[in-house]
Amino acid sequence: MTSPSAPSVTPATEPSTGRTPSSSPTSAPTSTPTSTPTSVSASRRRQRSTRLTVATLLLVVAAVVVLAAALSGSWVAGVVAGVSAVLLGAAATRITYSELLQSRRDANRDRAEQAQAYRRMAEERSVEHAAHVAAQVGDVRSELGARLAERETALSELEAELAKLQKHDAETTRRLLAETKRAQELEREGALTARSLDAAEERAAEAIVRMAELEAEIDVLRAEVETVTAAWRSAEATRRRRA
Repeated sequence: MTSPSAPSVTPATEPSTGRTPSSSPTSAPTSTPTSTPTSVSASRRRQRSTRLTVATLLLVVAAVVVLAAALSGSWVAGVVAGVSAVLLGAAATRITYSELLQSRRDANRDRAEQAQAYRRMAEERSVEHAAHVAAQVGDVRSELGARLAERETALSELEAELAKLQKHDAETTRRLLAETKRAQELEREGALTARSLDAAEERAAEAIVRMAELEAEIDVLRAEVETVTAAWRSAEATRRRRA
């Protein structure tokens, strides 16, 4: 009769990654949790081996008793051997059953301890992950803060440059208005000068015409004076000749 072996306990996989805890590349180097300490496991193995050995010896003794009774040929010895074999078999069965229950209890205890160990490991990894995420968030915030400071500095410089450009534009507009006003004044002065020049030309033309008329009158008067002078001289000469 063979003894039942204890059910093997395989490492549970993590629900989030589907890998065993020792296969995670980003986890800190930690030892794989075992079901029980080494000394307790060795003690359990020795007890299991001793119990199974006792059950096997009981079965062997029962077989030897039955064989001896069969060889003796006595029915009393056969009855005694049968009863002894039944008792020894019952004792071996009881020992085996107790060992099976103990193995199951040990396996359940190992699973519970292993689950607790994995839960603690998951909590530690969760804390490490939270710290890592917090560090990354801090780095991102620092980088964003630096970029924001740079953008604010650039914006301040652009605002200062815009203020200078607006001031220059206002000054240029003022100068342009002044030049426009001056050009309008010059245009008005040019119009007045043109009108004055036209009037002067008209007066000059009238003066030329008047001068021509005066020259004609002078010529007429000169001719009359010459006629009168010639008549006077002729009369004077006549008078002298008569005298």
